Amino acid sequence: MGLALHGYANSKHVDIHIFKETANLLSHVEFFKNLLGGGSAVIDGVSDDASADLEPFNSDWMRKYKGQTKLVIRPKSTEEMAKALSYCNDNMLAVVPQGGNSGLVGGSVPVYDEIVVSTSKMNGIRSFDSVSGTLVVDAGCILETTDQFLADKGHIFPLDLGAKGSCQIGGNVATNAGGLRLLRYGSLHGNVLGLEVVLPDGTIMDDLTTLRKNNTGYDLKQLFIGAEGTLGVITGISVLCPQKPAAVNVAFFGLESFEKVQTAYREAKHQLSEILSAFELMDGRSQGLICDVTKKKRPLDNEYPFYCLVETSGSNTDHDKEKLENFLEHVMGEEIVSDGVLAQDETQMQSLWSWREGIPECLGHWGGVYKYDVSIPLSQLYELVEDTRERLVSAGLVGDEDDKPVVAVVGYGHMGDSNLHLNVATRRFDKAVEEKLEPFVYEWISKRNGSISAEHGLGLQKKPYIGYSRSKTMIELMKRIKYIFDPNGIMNPYKYI
Repeated sequence: MGLALHGYANSKHVDIHIFKETANLLSHVEFFKNLLGGGSAVIDGVSDDASADLEPFNSDWMRKYKGQTKLVIRPKSTEEMAKALSYCNDNMLAVVPQGGNSGLVGGSVPVYDEIVVSTSKMNGIRSFDSVSGTLVVDAGCILETTDQFLADKGHIFPLDLGAKGSCQIGGNVATNAGGLRLLRYGSLHGNVLGLEVVLPDGTIMDDLTTLRKNNTGYDLKQLFIGAEGTLGVITGISVLCPQKPAAVNVAFFGLESFEKVQTAYREAKHQLSEILSAFELMDGRSQGLICDVTKKKRPLDNEYPFYCLVETSGSNTDHDKEKLENFLEHVMGEEIVSDGVLAQDETQMQSLWSWREGIPECLGHWGGVYKYDVSIPLSQLYELVEDTRERLVSAGLVGDEDDKPVVAVVGYGHMGDSNLHLNVATRRFDKAVEEKLEPFVYEWISKRNGSISAEHGLGLQKKPYIGYSRSKTMIELMKRIKYIFDPNGIMNPYKYI
């Protein structure tokens, strides 16, 4: 099989071959085995049937995207990664960098038979400075494992995700993941101090600085944060980690309208200000689906159209709890919030968070989920959910019957970041549903000067639609940057731009 890639800034046509000749392919496999050693460092589906071992690398967790790679390589060091990429570049072998494979837009799985380059064996913590809070890690470190390491040192990682048990920090940086802590600690563009990256030709870009200030020349690391493995493979990360809050409090409340949600958020910023660490939005339908799937008892006695979860993080438990109690008393007294509950211990905090973090898993209960991660001006945030639901209902695609593909249209997300997750839970992926959703969703967002991808990236899913969020000039500049770093087009082809 020959793989072809088109569309660089100079309109150059590049052919990337993997299955050109069996003899050549076997020689490639032999090279990687000699370079990386035996065992699990190379998963060889060329010489033997390794379908079961290759399956996790060929499929995304949503079961929406599937590749046909026959070869997975897992370098254990930056030097091995450099030699592997250099060989691939010299031999025009397309590669897909892959971390925990927890992405949502098809960016981490092959489109065809590209070689998967996994960072899973590069999982060491290189250093941690408890005075400055600077952490240096390999790209393959699991986010949750790293956060546990930091907790023992009195610190936390500035990023938290629902997929923290499987996602890798290199992948988080490559996709510029947002998550639950962005409101308090900001994005990875601000928290990442330095990167070590292997470029497509095998050059090691060592910019693994631990300095907060370094105003000498172009800040090249920023190009790789959010580049989704199209410019090189991130192998090391230096990141600034905040101290672990001594006091964390969580409140959960129900509201009658999205207008009241906005008012509650404004009041939370005013009254909780420096200790506000999360303000999460969930609509009533998303909470109803969690209840249907898990059979858990709801946190509040009555049901409401909207719910919010507020978290505070500070240094004084009594002070912070008093501020949160005063906030709740105010918003309930003003009838902004209809009902609310304040967690009394760690167990209750985790239970309340489960009503937010458990949404994605529960939505997949019936089959497939169409996911849209978007940024919209806050005042219009929920209108997209309402308009999408009305469009699908009018088309006769939503219902409780098995012949109706759509179970529900729900909205939830990070209110503090104007980041909405529009999710369409379905019994099966259906062409009629897709035709109603796309490009309608992207056109709706573009008209309101929003972004078609707030934190999940572009990958394969959103590559055709980047024009709804970026101008022709911006896209052309991105293509020029891509060509400078990867003139042969071997890095994660067919995606991004």
